Formats: sequence, structure tokens, C-alpha cells
Amino acid sequence: MTSADPSRRDFLLTSAAGLAIAAAPSPVKAAPSDRIRVGFIGLNGMGTGRLNGFMKHPDVAAAAVCDLDKNHLARAAALVEKTQGQKPAEFSDFRKLIEMKDLDAIMVATPDHWHALPFIYGCQAGKDVFVEKPLSYSIGEGRAMFNAARRHNRVSQMGNHIHNDLPNYRRVVELVRAGSLGKINRVYCSINTGAKGLGKPPDSAPPPELDYDFWLGPAPKRPYNPNRSHFTYRYFWDYSGGYFIDFWCHYTDVAYWALDLQAPKTISATGGRWVADDNAETPDVMEVIYQFPNNILLSWTLHPNGRPGFEHMGSCVIFEGTEATLVTNYSKHEVWVRNKLAEDFPRPAPSIPDSPGHIREFLDAIKSRQKTTCDVEYCHRLNKGGLLGNLAFRHNAVLEWDDQRERITNHSKADKMVTRKYRKPWKLG
Repeated sequence: MTSADPSRRDFLLTSAAGLAIAAAPSPVKAAPSDRIRVGFIGLNGMGTGRLNGFMKHPDVAAAAVCDLDKNHLARAAALVEKTQGQKPAEFSDFRKLIEMKDLDAIMVATPDHWHALPFIYGCQAGKDVFVEKPLSYSIGEGRAMFNAARRHNRVSQMGNHIHNDLPNYRRVVELVRAGSLGKINRVYCSINTGAKGLGKPPDSAPPPELDYDFWLGPAPKRPYNPNRSHFTYRYFWDYSGGYFIDFWCHYTDVAYWALDLQAPKTISATGGRWVADDNAETPDVMEVIYQFPNNILLSWTLHPNGRPGFEHMGSCVIFEGTEATLVTNYSKHEVWVRNKLAEDFPRPAPSIPDSPGHIREFLDAIKSRQKTTCDVEYCHRLNKGGLLGNLAFRHNAVLEWDDQRERITNHSKADKMVTRKYRKPWKLG
């Protein structure tokens, strides 16, 4: 992946815009006794973005920071001191941060394979948890995270900020639910990856600033390679599920929300790493098809150029109705009738209240003890679809899913990957 990748560039711009849109905090600081003390785990890339986003709120104190890379840790601590005038506690072991008695919440922005354990340990320690997307590396982890949050009565929010920081999805959901598009049987999700490859650097010794064995954690032991850590970890199966799972929740969220999708019955996928010439593993070209109850087909196109049609909308979601077709990206949507743009298409009155912002919603929920819109229950349901798509791809099979038992019923090898086997001494739950 290069800095010129259009989808990544657009995503980062939208992320920045979303964080700016979130409710602007008052310049007056809250009294120390009224401030929410947050510990931050994982401080590269999006982790730093979240740290900045939280500190914009006057009732937040960034009390602690944690990272396995000493450079990331030092940078984050300096940022907190500059912004808040006081140094945070610093940790390399997230368990020590979670042990802090005076923390109210934690924010987890680690690589995907490290989302579950900090979340679960945080819940067990009485902390509320904001965790980055995707919710979990595996379906079994997502279930364990859901159980921990419910058992310990914790507030949770997954970092799916397009859901709340931009109003567009709300208007799409209202329009779909109004029935104006007619009956919807097909939904298409398409993402333009612009993938150009990561290169093929040789294996090497880990950099001295990184605790690589701890970074691997529950994942298998592998030789260090520059492409297998930090941002590009997501293109290796040991740690994530590639571009597909990286963006799954941002685009599929609007379909799950609008159509109240639960779980697919069957899932099939095909493709490969056909464009890039590098040492990464996850596909850069993939087609995934889901059959949901109520006769709804949802398809995903992952390709450097996206799906043909509606190119002017870039990466997008298309709802095909019997009366009209709606196409949406993060920030805008269009309705088409008989291949013509219907600029005067009737719109329902707004019925979904605007959000105070994704982070603000989480902070308010800590105080009110109310559920957030992207809590662990909703996001486990959402995340399962993406994880099942990758399992169908990896096993080259049409999978049949029993959501009641959370089991793949027709493929024993795929079913064994519903929950990963952890490397000792780490255990799930």
C-alpha cells in the first residue's frame, strides 16, 4: 500500500473530518473530579488520531498511554504533556495500565489480533472500552468480548465513526426504511483499493525499540519482517483480514443498519492477490456473495478499480430496489430511477437524531450507562459477516452458517477457525 492509494487517502481525510465534526468541546476544562480518566493502548496511526480526538473533549484526562514500540510510546506521552500540561503514566504492558484503579475507560487501537484480550481484561477490571475496528480477529473472540461486556455491565463503542460523525448514513437509512425504493433484494458493496504492493523486504532482526514477541502475542511465532508489523500487519492472515476486513464495517454498516440484517445463511468468495507483487497474503481482488434471510443478496467487490458503474461515487454501497436504486459513499448519496438521476426524489422527514459525535457518544454513555450505537452487541453482529467472507475465501468453499450456535455446519476445517488457537501462554477469556 502506498501513500497515493485513493481509498486510504480518502478514508484518512474523512476520518480527520469526522473527528473535527464531532461535538466541539468548550474551551473551559471540567473540574478534575468530573473528568473521565482514559488509558490509551496502541498509539501508532489511528491510535494517535483517537488520542487527539479524546483530548479535544474538556472532560477527558489522558491518564495513561501504552505501546510496545518505545518510539510510539514516547511520542504519545510528549503529545499528552503538551496538550494537557501533565505527563501520563507510561506502560509497555497493557495489563499494568488496566490495573490502574483510577481509570474509568480504556481505548484500544492495537493491531486486530490484540483487540480481544485488552477489551476483556478491561471489562473484568471495571473499565468501559472504546475499541478500534474491526471488533475482533475472530468470531469466537467477538463472542467472548460481548460476554465480558454484558457480564461486567460495561459500556463499549467500536471505532466505526462514519456511523456517527457524518450525517449521510442517517439520511440513507431513513430513505431505505421508508420503502420509497420498493422491495430490496440486492445490495452491492464496492471498494477501490488502488493497491500497488508492499515490496518484498527480507526477514530481519526486530528493531530494538519494538518488543516483537509481545507484539505477536496470541498469534503464531514468525520471523520478523518489516511488512508484518505496524500499519501493514493487516495484509497478513496471522494478524488481520486485509483490505476487506479493514473497510468492511465502514461500508456494510449502512446496509446492516438500513435493512436490519442479522447473519447470512450462506457465504462464498473467490479471488486472490493478483495485482500486487509482494510478500503480503490477503487478497487484493475478491468477490464475496452472502445470502441473508428474507431473500436478500449482498455482494462485495474488492478491486483496485472497484466495481464498474457509479465510478463517480468511488467506493460505495448500492441498494437496488424495485422502484429505484440508491448509491451512497461516506458523505453523499444519489437516487436513480430507470437509469436517470432523480434529483427530486421524495425524501422522508428526518427521524434519526443526529449524533453528538462518535467519541462524545461514548463519553456521554460512560456517564449515563446507556448503550452506544456501535456497542459490542451490534458490532459483533456486523463484524461476523466480514470474518465469514474471509473464511469462505481461505477455504474456497460455500459455507453454511448457523448463527444460533455460531458454527459453520458444512465445513469442519473452516469451523475450527471460527475461534483461533492462541499461542501459549495467552488464553482467550
